[in-house]
Amino acid sequence: MTRNIDDLCRKAFELARHNEHEYTGCCQTTLAGILDALERPADEVFKAASGMADGMGLSTRGSCGALVAGALAIGLYFGRERKDFEDPLAAMDSYDLVLDLVEQFEKRFGALCCADIQTAHAGRSFDLRRPEDMEAALEAGMLDHCSGVAGTAAEIAARIILEES
Repeated sequence: MTRNIDDLCRKAFELARHNEHEYTGCCQTTLAGILDALERPADEVFKAASGMADGMGLSTRGSCGALVAGALAIGLYFGRERKDFEDPLAAMDSYDLVLDLVEQFEKRFGALCCADIQTAHAGRSFDLRRPEDMEAALEAGMLDHCSGVAGTAAEIAARIILEES
């Protein structure tokens, strides 16, 4: 069983890393890596993740989109269902699992906010809506860096899901 978990987590890492490098949009690319590795299609969740890249709306001001994707995937498996909406305690399992994701992610990258993760890697953050910042981000190796972040977030989230299932 452990070998299968390790293999699936590695697959989530590789898929998310590939997706981010080829297609960009860290929340969707990470989420697709997780869901494809675990063979759990969720097209509506994937579509809903589209605006969350680069710290929400390419702003860099919010949480890393790859981290958000991990939280969405965990919620898909362990989140409170609509029938339990009136029971706040029904969400506690997902809160605990997402907190585990957050703590592991922060330990690995030293931050949760997109701008802080970019700054830690490149000494600054980038407004990807501006062509000159897009070029500077590419020159700073952010595509490779963010691809690794996406892969790592996918791997952590997949492991949490698989070990809890």
